[in-house]
Amino acid sequence: MSGIYIHIPFCKQACHYCDFHFSTSMKKKDEMVLALAKEIGMRKNEFNLLDSAQSDNQIETIYFGGGTPSVLSNEEINFLIAEVYKNYTVVENPEITLEANPDDLSSERIFELSKSQINRLSIGIQSFYEDDLQLMNRAHNSAEAIHCLKEATKYFDNISLDLIYGIPGMSDEMWKQNIETALSFGIPHISSYALTVEPKTALRKLIDTGKIAEPQDEVASNHFLILVETLQKNGFIHYELSNFGKENYFSKNNSAYWLGKKYIGIGPSAHSYDGEKRGWNIANNSLYLKSIQENILPIETEILSKSDRYNEYIMTGLRTIWGVSLDRIEKEFGLEYLDYLKKQVQKFLNDDLVFIENYILKPTAKGKFLTDGIASDLFYLNLEE
Repeated sequence: MSGIYIHIPFCKQACHYCDFHFSTSMKKKDEMVLALAKEIGMRKNEFNLLDSAQSDNQIETIYFGGGTPSVLSNEEINFLIAEVYKNYTVVENPEITLEANPDDLSSERIFELSKSQINRLSIGIQSFYEDDLQLMNRAHNSAEAIHCLKEATKYFDNISLDLIYGIPGMSDEMWKQNIETALSFGIPHISSYALTVEPKTALRKLIDTGKIAEPQDEVASNHFLILVETLQKNGFIHYELSNFGKENYFSKNNSAYWLGKKYIGIGPSAHSYDGEKRGWNIANNSLYLKSIQENILPIETEILSKSDRYNEYIMTGLRTIWGVSLDRIEKEFGLEYLDYLKKQVQKFLNDDLVFIENYILKPTAKGKFLTDGIASDLFYLNLEE
C-alpha cells in the first residue's frame, strides 16, 4: 500500500517554535490549490500506482498536512481528494486525515467536514493553558480548544490531538492536567512532542534575548515518563516514540513512513519515497507555482545508499513498537551490518537502555526518551559509498 501526503503551505500566523514551510499570506491560495491538483495528475505514474492488479501500489492513505490545511475551504479539500481518485487507484476505505487547528473548527465546519470523505481529524491543541498558547503564539485560545473537541467527538470517531510538553513554566501537575483534559473527551489517539528550539525560529530569538526561559531536558524527560505511564494506564498503546493509539486507531499514514512504505508528497517542501530514492519539492511557494505552471516537477531526488537505508531502518525501527529485526538486518544488509550493530549496541544493552527479544531490538522504558541519541550511535558510516 502507498500514501499521498498533500502539504498546504499556509498558516494564519507563525507559531514561535515552528520551522516547517508555510506562508502567512493567503494571496496565492487559489493558485496553490490548482497547482497541487496539477501536481497530483503529473505524478500519477510515478510508482505505477494505476496498476490496480498490484495491491501494493494502491493508495491507502491521503493526508492533508502543513502548514494549516484547515485554512482551505471544504470545497477545496473535496476538489483535491477528487483529483487523487481521478488519477490513482484508491482502496475501498482509505484513511483520509485533515490536520486542523481549533480556531478553524466551528460547529458548522465540523458538521460539514463530517459529510465529506475526511474520516480522521488531527487537531493541533498543544496545550489547554492560555499562557502556554500565548507563549507559543498559537492562533486559538483554551476555550476554542475545548469547544472544538466537544463538537468534533459528536461527528468523528477517529480523532488525534497534539500536545506539547517541556514548555517553560509548565509544572508536572499542569502537564498531568493537560493529559487528563485530553482523555476526558475519549480521544483514541494522541501525538505528543517535547518543545524543541529550532534555529531561526521566533522561539530561538525570544530565548536568546532572555524573554523566555530555555526548555529543560530534565523537565521534558519527566513529562515524557508521566505521559507514557498515564496513557498506558488508560488503554493506549505506545506504538511510536511520540504517538499513542487505542487498538485499531494507529495512524495508518504515519505508520507507513515508519514501516518504509512508498508515499508521494505533493506541494512545496513535501517529501516522497519509493523504496530506493527520496525526493523533496522546493520549499518556496512562488518557485513551486512557477515550476508547476511550466509543467516541470520542482523536485530534487537522491538515491539512498545501503548505509542510508540501514540508518533509516535503525532510526524508525527503534522509535516504534515493531523494533529493529536482526533477521531483517542480516537478510537485507548482510552480516557486516549485523556484526556492526551487535558491537555498537552492547553498551546500551549493558546500561539497560535497550533489550533483544525474539531477535528484535527495542528500547526499554528507561531508554525510550533517549531513542534518537541511541539510534545515531548505531548508525553505519561508510564514507566510500
